[in-house]
This record gives sequence, structure tokens and C-alpha cells, in this order.
Amino acid sequence: MALAGVRVIELAGLAPAPFCGMILADFGAKVIRVDRTKVGMSLDTQGRGKRSVAINLKKSEGVALLRKLCVQSDVVLEPYRKGVMEKLGLGPQELLKENPRLIYARLTGYGQSGSYATAAGHDINYLAMSGLLSRLGRSGEKPHAPLNLIADFAGGGLTCALGIILALLERTKSGKGQIIDASMVEGAAYVGSFAWKSRSIGMWDHPRGQNMLDGGAPFYDTYKTADGEYMAVGAIEPQFYGELLKGLELDAGDLPPQMSMAGWPELRRIFTQRFASKTQADWSRIFDGTDACVTPVLSFDQVSSHPHNQERASFMKDPSGEESPRPAPVLSRTPAEPCLAPDPVIGEHTVEVLNEYGFTSAEVDQMLTAGVVECNAVKAKL
Repeated sequence: MALAGVRVIELAGLAPAPFCGMILADFGAKVIRVDRTKVGMSLDTQGRGKRSVAINLKKSEGVALLRKLCVQSDVVLEPYRKGVMEKLGLGPQELLKENPRLIYARLTGYGQSGSYATAAGHDINYLAMSGLLSRLGRSGEKPHAPLNLIADFAGGGLTCALGIILALLERTKSGKGQIIDASMVEGAAYVGSFAWKSRSIGMWDHPRGQNMLDGGAPFYDTYKTADGEYMAVGAIEPQFYGELLKGLELDAGDLPPQMSMAGWPELRRIFTQRFASKTQADWSRIFDGTDACVTPVLSFDQVSSHPHNQERASFMKDPSGEESPRPAPVLSRTPAEPCLAPDPVIGEHTVEVLNEYGFTSAEVDQMLTAGVVECNAVKAKL
């Protein structure tokens, strides 16, 4: 796979950093998640392909062990607030002195500088600070955060993974590592570059929820069907809009002009009535094979059975039957080969990993006895 041979130390966290680590693991990197000891069950639902080492960082020996793992790796991925790693003596400046090739990725909400650098927050806060949240929501309603996807995952985990890949590529030229300062505020804003840069052409001149692409236009919205399901409509261009009207059995001459905002409420009323007259399956049959840009809104339970997704094997199941998306994008020569084994139990691979990093069995036993590390390999097999 594309990242075969790359060693990654991921400090256990929630949501964005685990997603970043899973991306790297899916594409071949050896990702070792460093968990704390005596914490019970892992909350990392994105542990696919990773191995777990449990280290007691309250002991100086545990900190020294983590340092050794980090400096023998290619990438360190840490999700803590500014200053946490420095207090442990494991900040990027210290580790890069020992391994100048190390790539040290710091994934936080507000970045490593600025007045909010040490502040707590979640996706909704970072989205708010990026400016994007002000543009999300229906007309006349309060701003609405669409799940925790934009800042946590698009602007956070995915953007950080991009930074790591870029740093690995650059290292092939310079031979040097570097520090990645991945701010979810800035990542979310960057993902929203189109919204920022298209203001100059008038695409966002109207209040939230009243523009073409934010639910304001009746030809770019969702509609309820007779069976309580929904269809998604994105018929912007005239030729696609014509196909939409054809499928709905409507005559353009009887309707307000497509781009007349004054007529949008009437168009929405007519479209709402039409879509409510047939089931989702009926509308899918009508619009499949056309360029109307109309598709069914599929639930998690429905996506893998849709013919298109089936043909591309877009979703996969692990041995327990749990379904999830296949890693994307698809590379022609070196595609991702995601591990379908169960996610790691905390400390499941402690002994195995420490042996790989050069520690003798006697040294590992000593660390286990002293409570420096934990191993739950036997528990994992039960």
C-alpha cells in the first residue's frame, strides 16, 4: 500500500485524531495507538488497522518509554491542548533534536498560537470561529451545525492527514521532518474556501438559507415522498432543470422562471406537492438514467444495497457484520486494504510492539511488573 513502512505513534484521543490515524492505517502505515493504563474500554471507534500499547505516563519510566517509541518512528500524532506534551518533556523541539526526520503532527481546535490556543472546544465552536456556521441553516432560523463533520473530520482529521502526507513527501527531498500545526478552525475555513471566494460573484448576497446552494433555491433542496422518505434535488443548470421538470411532468411555461427568486416560494410549493404524490422508489425509477440530478436520500441501512454502491463495493462489513465506508480515494496500483479485524483492546499489542522496537523480553517483563505498561492480549482473545 502507499504508506507501507511508515511508522506512526498516535496519542489516544477522540474523533479527529483517531480518524487521521485510521486514514494512515487504511493506506498501509503501521499505526500504534498509545493508550493510558487503567482506563478500561477504549472510546476510539476508528481504531481500524491500529495496534494498542498501554503506557503509564504518570511514571517517569513511562514517559521515557514513549520518548523512545516516538524517536524511532516516522510520525507522531498528538491531539492534546498546547503545552501538554511539553510538560512531559515530549514536545516537538525535544523529539526533533533526537530524530531530525520526525514529523510531529499537532491536531487541535485552535492551533498552537493565539489567545484561544489553550481553550477547550468542540466541532461546533471551531465551526463558529471559522465563519462557516454563520452560513449554515434554514432561512429565518438559527445557525445549524451539520453533525460534527466539517471541523472535526474535514477540517481536522482529514486535513491533518494531508499535512502528514505532504511532510512525508517533502522529507524525501530534504531528509528532514517538521512540525504540523493543524487547527480545526483554519481547516474548516479552508474547506469552505469556495464559499469565501465565490462571494465576489454574488453567490452569497442574501441572508442564510436564501441563496442558491444553501437551501434557498427550490431546485437545490430535499423533498418528502409519499412513503415518508426523501429525494435530493440539485438541478441547477438549465438542461438539468429541464430534465427535472420533465420527470415531474411539469411545463416550464406554467411555472415562474427558474432563477427568479420572487417565484421560488411558488416553485417550492409545486415541487413539494409533486414529490409527495409518489414513493421514493417511484421517483428513483423515474429519474434514474436521466441528468435531472435527482437521487434518493439513503439511510445508513440502505446505502450498501443501492445498485451503484454495490457495483463499486463502496461499503464493507467486518467479521461482526458492522458496516462502514470503504477507504477513499481508490488508487489503481496501491489501493487501501483496510484491516477487518476487531479494533484493538487497550494494551492488546504492548508486548508485540515493544519487541519490535528493540526491547528484550526481560525489559518488557520488568516494565509490566513495575506498572509502566499494561498488556491485555489474553483478555482480547477471550
